This record gives sequence, structure tokens and C-alpha cells, in this order.
Amino acid sequence: MAETFDVVVIGGGPGGYAAALYAAGIGLSVAVVEKDKVGGTCLHRGCIPAKEFLETATVFRTVAGAKEFGVQADQPSVDFAVSQARKQKVVDQLWKGLQGLMKSRKITTVIGTGAYHGNKLVRVDDGSELKVCKAVILTAGPVPRTIPGFDVDGRFVMTSDEVLALDKLPGSAVVVGAGAIGCEFASMMADLGTQVTLLEVLPKMLPGCDSDVVDVLGRAFKRRGIDVRLGVKVEGHQPNGSQTTVRFGDGESVTVDAVVISVGRRPLSDDLLVGTSKVEVDDKGFVTVDDLMRTTEQGVYAIGDLVATPQLAHVGFAEAIVAITDILEEDAVPVDYSRVPWCIYCHPEVAFAGLSEQAAKDAGLDVAVMKERYAGNSRAQILGEAEGLVKVIARKEADGTTGPIVGVHMVGPWVTEQLGQGYLAVNWEATPGEVGQFIQPHPTLSETFGETVLALTGRRLHG
Repeated sequence: MAETFDVVVIGGGPGGYAAALYAAGIGLSVAVVEKDKVGGTCLHRGCIPAKEFLETATVFRTVAGAKEFGVQADQPSVDFAVSQARKQKVVDQLWKGLQGLMKSRKITTVIGTGAYHGNKLVRVDDGSELKVCKAVILTAGPVPRTIPGFDVDGRFVMTSDEVLALDKLPGSAVVVGAGAIGCEFASMMADLGTQVTLLEVLPKMLPGCDSDVVDVLGRAFKRRGIDVRLGVKVEGHQPNGSQTTVRFGDGESVTVDAVVISVGRRPLSDDLLVGTSKVEVDDKGFVTVDDLMRTTEQGVYAIGDLVATPQLAHVGFAEAIVAITDILEEDAVPVDYSRVPWCIYCHPEVAFAGLSEQAAKDAGLDVAVMKERYAGNSRAQILGEAEGLVKVIARKEADGTTGPIVGVHMVGPWVTEQLGQGYLAVNWEATPGEVGQFIQPHPTLSETFGETVLALTGRRLHG
């Protein structure tokens, strides 16, 4: 006989387990169908493993530069197999903790591939059936995109899945795609000794990111020996012995040990919707939803990478809360995707929330802009990480005064940990005058944000 639950979630990634935890915490009976391990791409093949390797790169840079601080240390070397083992230890610990939390909230986990058959019925490939009283939440996650001419073989051509399973880095590599994932991989590999060529078909790295931030990152990559080629299309590759030659641009080529394809991920909606399901899917495979994450079939929701919203774990968390709140027939507040915080963990780090300067102007806003560099920040100088800047964009009112902050953009040391107050300022539509009253502890990196906002009021403290 089929088991019955208030809510059945197909997919145990960030959006799925967040929906399950939130619903179970309110008292709903919940089942999660997951084909692999709860935690999904983010925990097992994405965010967490990638950041662990980026932290390895940070430790390597720190040891390599120790003599500048009077600490005598031999030139470091990297045993990537050890870093791989540490990554797996971190992942396993988080996975076990998540499993324990779900168990403590009496969430039923069904291991298998689930499909929605319509009429609030979910079938799993192990033969089990789950009936739903209130709602089904679809969050089957993504898989890496590939490009023609680059069949993934795990030897010459890899996606993020294969890179994150390596126990030895290649001596040289082409990274295709200069978005967030591509820049993180290029940064990590270059720090740990790989000669990296970064190829991007668009005219800039990190499309959508503010140009001043991208310029800082581009200069940093160049100084570290990363060969960045923008506005070039890759045409294919030809293996030759232990290496392969990648063709790109106008007859150019480069011979490397490996090719890393980092051109984003596509939704894994294949075979998810069968039977009498009335859930619509667009021509790119994304499930169609409204601003409360409701699909075209009543009682069925979709969240996370399965829908055409920013592919970020914390967006999945937010969408999960929206969906469960609506299921409970409470007043759900839609996610404002224009204000979502972004964090990119390359070196130097990049973080932003809200509109870039160009996007604000394209939207017809008259803006006031202020930039402050970390070179004048005492904590940055102490850390030896003074490269970067904070840029704050505010709306300029008709009377000439500075209105709400619409964008905060950072590049530099630990900016992923500093973005919080910038995101709050954007999200609450605070003015520079309001935020400028906040006390920034000294000496901290966050003083640069405070100084930037204060300067927008016309009453700069330093400089």
C-alpha cells in the first residue's frame, strides 16, 4: 500500500532538504525522495567540495608568503590526494549531520529516483508509491552542461564533477567558461601550480557582475599567470598522447593536459513528470512556476535549480520557505531575485547584491556611485591582502539628495563574509545616511564598506 504524507519532496538537495526541514518543523508529515545522498549537488559535487579546495589554495598561498611576516618556512608543495581526503571528510561529516537532523524531525527519506505521475502521486523506481495530502515539491536539481566537440571522458575533458574527484591536479588546463564556477576553478588550480588558460565566449568575465569589480579580478588573474581570453569561441580539441590541443578563436590553439568545462548546469527534469501530470516545462527544461513557486498544476511546487532562477543554494533555501508558507495558506513573500546576494570564492573574492552601475542605468535610474579601495584599510594591510575595492550604488533623487542603496559590490579579502550588511542595506532600501550611522569596529575589513557609504553622504571621514 502507498504511504501517505502531507508533503512529498522529490530531490534532497539544498532546496529539497530545506523544504522538508521547514515543513517538518511546523508539524507536517514529510517524505523526501533522493536518488543518491541528501545534500545534493551543493554538498557532494558543488559548493562545499569546491570551497574546500579553494581553502587549500588559500593555505598554500599563506605558507608560500610566510617569510613576509617573519615566519621562516620551506617552500610548500601540495599533496592533492590529502586535500581530496580532507574534502571528503568535511562532506561526510556535514552529510551525516544533515541525515541526523532530518531523522530527528521524523522526515522519511526514500532512496531512489522519483517521478510525479499526477493526481498527487509520486512513484519511486524501487516500486514504492507515495500519496500526498497537501503538496508535492519538485526539486530534482541540475547536471553540468557540456558543449559540442568536448565529450566528457574524465581524462582529457572534465566537468566540475570530475575535477572535484581528482587526487592529482593537471600540470596545465584550459577552463572553458569565466562565470563563477570557471573563475573559482581557474583561481584554485593556478594557485596550486597548474598553468591555466581561461576561455570565455562573452566579452567579460563574470557576466552580470559590476565592471569595476571584474577589472580588479582580471588584473589579479593576469599577475598570477592566468591567461584570460575573452570573446573567443572554443571549436573542439584533438588528443595527442598525454595531452590535447584545444582550438579556439580565430585559428588559435593551446595544448594542455586537461580541459575543464564550466558553462553552467541544466535542470534535471528528464523523466521527472509522467502519467497525467499537468506540470509544464519550458524548452530549456525548466519547470514553469509563478512567484510563489506554484507550477501549472494545483498542489505542485518547484524550487531550486529546477526553475529558471539563480542557481544558488541559498536561493533554494529561500524558495523552500516561500513554497511551504504558501502550502500552509499563509502570506508568502516572493523572493526578490534582483537583490539576491552572490559570493564567488576565487582570489580575490567577489561578492555583491543588487544592481550593478550599468544595470541601474539601463533600468533608467539616476545614480550616485562611490568606490573605496582596501589599500587604505588597516586590517587589509595587516593581512597583506590590500587588493580590491567596495563600490556602493544609490539612487539619486530629483532634489539631488542620495536615496536608497540599490547595489553593493565588493572584490577583495574575505568579502564573502562582509556582504551581509551590504545585502541588508539593499534589501531594506536603506539610504547612505541611515547606514552611515552604523559603527564599524576598528580595525576590520568592514570599515571599507562603512567608509564608502559615509562618503556617499558627502561627509567622508578619511581620505
